[in-house]
Amino acid sequence: MAKIQTPQPVRGTQDIFGEDQERFQHVVETFERVRRLYGFKGVQMPVFEPTAVFARSLGETTDVVSKEMYSFEDRGGDSLTLRPEFTAGISRAFLTNGWQQHAPMKLSAHGPLFRYERPQKGRYRQFHQLDAEIIGAGEAAADVELLCFADQLLNELGISDGVTLQLNTLGDAESRDAWRDALVEHFRAHKADLSKDSQDRLERNPLRILDSKERQDRPIADSAPEIDAYLSDEAKEFFAEVTEGLDACGVAWTRNSRLVRGLDYYRHTAFEFVTDRLGAQGTVLAGGRYDGLIESLGGPATPAVGWAAGIERLGMLLDQVEIDPLELAVLPMGEEATSKALAVANELRNFDFSCEIFGSGKFKKRMARSNQAGAMAVIIIGEDELASGKVQFKNLATGEQSELTMDEVIEEAREIQLASIFDDVNSNSEKLESAVEALGDLD
Repeated sequence: MAKIQTPQPVRGTQDIFGEDQERFQHVVETFERVRRLYGFKGVQMPVFEPTAVFARSLGETTDVVSKEMYSFEDRGGDSLTLRPEFTAGISRAFLTNGWQQHAPMKLSAHGPLFRYERPQKGRYRQFHQLDAEIIGAGEAAADVELLCFADQLLNELGISDGVTLQLNTLGDAESRDAWRDALVEHFRAHKADLSKDSQDRLERNPLRILDSKERQDRPIADSAPEIDAYLSDEAKEFFAEVTEGLDACGVAWTRNSRLVRGLDYYRHTAFEFVTDRLGAQGTVLAGGRYDGLIESLGGPATPAVGWAAGIERLGMLLDQVEIDPLELAVLPMGEEATSKALAVANELRNFDFSCEIFGSGKFKKRMARSNQAGAMAVIIIGEDELASGKVQFKNLATGEQSELTMDEVIEEAREIQLASIFDDVNSNSEKLESAVEALGDLD
């Protein structure tokens, strides 16, 4: 019989396990905790949408739509697309579910997205993002709150060192149109010297030339007119309110007047949190104000601002993630003890102890595995214990072993658990005292 060929994973996908999974989960759990502090409501979106949702919102001529979307025709003949980003789907849901009555809305989501692009470090064809949106709020305070959310997330993940918030304004519609006209005039004067991609963009998306990575484009892009010369008084005031709000909240930022969003529905604030720790692809979180998007989907003019961040990329920036250790290990000795071990482990879990049964292999190796898993104690069940109705309880920190009833096991395990918590409190207190003393020395 011919050997069956094992299917291989699709290029650009990943199987997340072990430390990578712990990093992934830590990012998601931190995001969920911080978004609640800011009053953002979680939302679950379909993984696929009508293709028109993304074609209209991302722009028919963008690389995402023309080259990177996973689009297909279903059995009913409808064109569907696996979502390449969250914002368009959330905007569609805002309209089709009648959420306008609840505006302003603060919404958050996370999950897989799909783009057919060249896989590279931290970038996949199925990847995962965090997403935060404020829909229906046109004031600068919404931009500030969203940026504070992003800044606090990065701080609580412990990855803010070396990450810089780059900020720009794209102005209101009047300012943006005037700037766009000036850019087109500038680039047309140098069209012959532009790369092929930038020549294509000149006709359909000229703002994107500003962030071209092609060497021949850089001198032309760097000498292009800046947005500040075309800002209306209203646009200047809006940007000033954003920057003043960030300063008041202690969020550090730097101006990048070349930071753009190419599509016409983007307005005012554009931003990226950038690091040099991930090579050339240094953006870890990005977003901006998109006051014209919902209108492009057939809805009323609705202000909105949002950001997205790659979970994998955030996870790569984390220091070593602490994994919650196993609390209790159950070691059954013999087949009859296995059933008892299942009942014991179930009871312990009902009392909120993490517990695992190590039921195979030599006793010495099972003890070693219990230690490696970080267990604070092991519970041994053999023939004598089955007869007595008690178990052997061994504290792995002290080596003490005693025969206990299950009620006594739970009491003893709780005492060890509390002792560990107090040790952590004392350790943190010592760190606090040292920090206070250091501050005193500074004075």
